[in-house]
Amino acid sequence: MAERYIGLMSGTSLDGVDAVLVRFDEAGTLAVEADAFVPFADALRDAVLALQPVGGNELARAAMLANTLSRHYAEAVAAVLDRAGVPSSAVTAVGCHGQTVRHAPQDGYTLQIVNGALLAERCGIDVGCDFRSRDIAAGGQGAPLVPAFHHECFAHPSVARAIVNIGGIANLTRLTPGQTVTGFDSGPGNMLMDAWCRRHTGRPYDANGAWAASGSVDAALFARFAAEPYFAAPLPKSTGRDLFDLAWLDAHLAHHPHAAPADVQATLLELTATSIADAVRQHAPATRELYLCGGGALNGALVRRLATLLPEATVGDTALLGLPVHQVEAAAFAWLARRLVHRLSGNLPAVTGAAGNRVLGALYPR
Repeated sequence: MAERYIGLMSGTSLDGVDAVLVRFDEAGTLAVEADAFVPFADALRDAVLALQPVGGNELARAAMLANTLSRHYAEAVAAVLDRAGVPSSAVTAVGCHGQTVRHAPQDGYTLQIVNGALLAERCGIDVGCDFRSRDIAAGGQGAPLVPAFHHECFAHPSVARAIVNIGGIANLTRLTPGQTVTGFDSGPGNMLMDAWCRRHTGRPYDANGAWAASGSVDAALFARFAAEPYFAAPLPKSTGRDLFDLAWLDAHLAHHPHAAPADVQATLLELTATSIADAVRQHAPATRELYLCGGGALNGALVRRLATLLPEATVGDTALLGLPVHQVEAAAFAWLARRLVHRLSGNLPAVTGAAGNRVLGALYPR
């Protein structure tokens, strides 16, 4: 029978919570019935960032932050239900990604902050969360998890496609007919550009890439960025703010103290575009259709640069395939929640490197 799930996603861009209400028919085909967005205040964003490096009193700070975030998640659930005119009793479960504050698969853990019990209490709906830990327990990276969802929703039987989610980090999914689905984090998406824009303009992001377009790429600085070993690392691999943060950027800029801020922004955009294009050419060379999602899909300068770097592929966004760019990741966690409820695997071992297929997530009953 048909079921409804809510997916919640707050990513590395730290702008807020995306919520979608998804209806799955008996065959498992999904349709988004409503979406909502609850922004993060600067104080909440700063609290998340403060937990990224090692610091004092981490246990109490993390627990309190989990409670604060969970109240925001509950607000997003209420907003999307109100928008759809659907009661909470009509929803089977909520799938919540939580907020990543540490990602260290090499050390056997990843940490997404959320209080699943509090969220279930606030919403009156079963809650699934902690989707990444089981994959890591099985020897995987725990990320990215969205390629399985991309394959379910976007694969074509005869056309080689790639899906690139450009959030704080960019990740690529290869959907080439007759080949195993692969996916990985290609490197920074919006994260460094947003941080640099906030530092120098006070704005949370560079709307449409206009500030980057006003500058010029600094070739020497770009070469220093591009020499980061992560880009040449073999698959499987995943990354996050643990590597690509302002400290990483400042360490490189120390060698280029006179670089103009707009030129740095242009160079960061070039890094995102080039690392994505290189990932496509190396790992998905047959790609003829490239579909973008996430906030970076709305950066016109970045999209145009990708189209220039990948002339053999048609570059569009996932709205052309039925899911607007801001809905894709949240919908993926609604899909993962359904997989959890039905005890179906949610990972792709070829993507994460896990020892096998695993049911992902922990379920908190309402």
